[in-house]
Amino acid sequence: MARLEHCYQLAETRFNRRFPRPRVDIDLRGQRAGVAYLGRNLLRFNGQMYRDHSEDFLQQTVPHEVAHLLADQLFGARIRPHGPEWQSIMTGLFQLPAQRCHDYPVKRRGTRYYYRCGCPAEVHFTPQRHAWVQRGRQYQCRRCGNLLHFTGQQAFHS
Repeated sequence: MARLEHCYQLAETRFNRRFPRPRVDIDLRGQRAGVAYLGRNLLRFNGQMYRDHSEDFLQQTVPHEVAHLLADQLFGARIRPHGPEWQSIMTGLFQLPAQRCHDYPVKRRGTRYYYRCGCPAEVHFTPQRHAWVQRGRQYQCRRCGNLLHFTGQQAFHS
């Protein structure tokens, strides 16, 4: 929160105006380090990535997401997410490189669901794709064209 406040104070000094502070949640999971929800003035951060890479996270990720909110409030909603307006805030205001993505290692954990058709090999589905099948979506094998059916088997991997 201190890094967030520092970013906002820099912006208020540079642009000579107040900016509303966002709500901050540290509940993001998966591959993204942070997300800015512009219309809701909300920032969500990945707590695991923060714990694993706290120094870089505070130095780069927090300003990255704050810059999205500031760019939206300064230039409007029709700008590109990592366009010149956002870049100017990153480089000109925060004196940081305008990097689009983080390079934190991502631990992939999850479940694989095994599907079969008429071919000898099994097809592995992600939890998301498996959930879509459970809701009625169907997938065809690219080789034989038959529908893929869940075998009832799943495996956990890390």
